[in-house]
Amino acid sequence: MRILFIAGVFVSLLMVPAVQAENGVYTLQACYTLALERSESIGIRKEAIAETEALMLQALSTALPTVTYAYSQKLQDTAGQRSLPGAVPEGKFTFSQPLFTGFKEFAAIAASRHTGESRRQALKRARELLYKDVSDAFFYQLSYQEDLSVLTATRDILLERCAELQKRQSIGKSRPGEIASAQAKLRRTEALMEGVLAAKATAGQLLEFLTGVIIERLVDEAMPAVTPALADYDLKVDARADVVAARANVEAYRSNVRAVRGDFLPAVTLSGNSYTQRGAAYDGNHWDVTLGVAVPLFRGTSDWGRLRLAQSQARAADLDLSQTRRRAVLDIRQALTWVTSSQKRVMALQKAVAASEENYKFQADDFQRSLVSNLDVLQALEDLQSSRRDLVAAQADARRAYVSLQVAAGGI
Repeated sequence: MRILFIAGVFVSLLMVPAVQAENGVYTLQACYTLALERSESIGIRKEAIAETEALMLQALSTALPTVTYAYSQKLQDTAGQRSLPGAVPEGKFTFSQPLFTGFKEFAAIAASRHTGESRRQALKRARELLYKDVSDAFFYQLSYQEDLSVLTATRDILLERCAELQKRQSIGKSRPGEIASAQAKLRRTEALMEGVLAAKATAGQLLEFLTGVIIERLVDEAMPAVTPALADYDLKVDARADVVAARANVEAYRSNVRAVRGDFLPAVTLSGNSYTQRGAAYDGNHWDVTLGVAVPLFRGTSDWGRLRLAQSQARAADLDLSQTRRRAVLDIRQALTWVTSSQKRVMALQKAVAASEENYKFQADDFQRSLVSNLDVLQALEDLQSSRRDLVAAQADARRAYVSLQVAAGGI
C-alpha cells in the first residue's frame, strides 16, 4: 500500500480546490489565490492594461470629428466711423473632420490594440510565474513539515530504545556504552530537528510574504505519475503567454511603423462653422465650410529619424520573439527532463525505504534474541531515517518539477 500510495505522488495537482482547510491548514490553490490578491506586481500589470485601453481611446479620438462652440464679444473704437458698431458679438459651432492623414489614426489604433493584447498576455504569464513561486515555497515548507515528522518518529524510537537499554543494563544484558551510543544518536536527531524547524520557519516566512497570511500547516498535493511525450508539450510553445505577448509586440511595432509613414503623406481636413450670432456686416451668412489640404514638403530630418527608430524597434521585437520562443522550448525540455528524473528517483527511494524498514525490523528482532549488537540496530535505524528523509526531499523535488513543467508549457 505504501508503494502504491507514493507511486501516485503526482495525481491531480491542479484539481485541488482553492479552499482553506480547518485549523489554518492550506492547499496550494488556496495559497495561490491569496498570493494573487496580495501581489503588487500583478496589480501593476493590471494597471498597465488599463493604461493601454486609455491610449487606444486617445488614438481613436484622432479619427473622429470634433465639435466645439465658441462665443466672442469684440469691442472696437468707432470714433470717426459712425457706421461701425461698437460691439461685434459672434457665436458659432465649429465642426472639423479629418478625411485623410495617411491612415496614421488606424495604424495607431492597431498598435494600441496589439499592445493591449501583449500586456494581457504578460499579465497571464506573471500569474503563471507567481504560481511557480508560490508552489516552490509551498513544497519547500511541506517537505520540511514531512521531514520533521520523520525525525520526530526517529526520536520517539530512540527514546524507547534508551529506555529499553536501561532496563537491560539493570539485569546485566546491556553495557553502558550501548546506552551512551543510543543517547548520542538521540541528541544528534534532536539537533537535526532544530535545523529543520529553522528551515521550515524560513520557508513559512517566504510563503507568508507571498500570501500575506501566516501559514500554519499545509495539505499534501499529488500529481500524475505518467509523463506525456515531449511533442505534446512542444506543441504548446506558440500558445505560451510570453510567446503570444512577444508576437503581439511585433504587430504593435509594425503598426507603429505604418503610423510614422503616414507623416510623409498629405493630410486632408474638412472643417465648417455654423453661426448662431454674428456682426451686422455678415447678416444672412450663417455658415461656411473649408476643405484644407496640407502636403509635407520639408520638416528637417525628424520624420526620417522617427521612421528609422520605429523600424529598428520592429526588428528588435522580431528578435525578441525568436528568443522568447527558443527560451520556451528550452524551458519545456529542461522541465520534462527534471520531471522524468525526479519520478525515477522517487521510485528508487520507495524501494530503499521498504528495504530499510525490513532491515530495521530484522535487526530489532535479532537484538532481542542477542544475535546482533545494539550498534547494528542503531545503524539500521539511521539507514531507515536517511532513506525516509531522502524520499521526502525527492517527493518535494518531483512536485516542484511537475509544476515547473506545467508553467513552462503555459498551463496551470
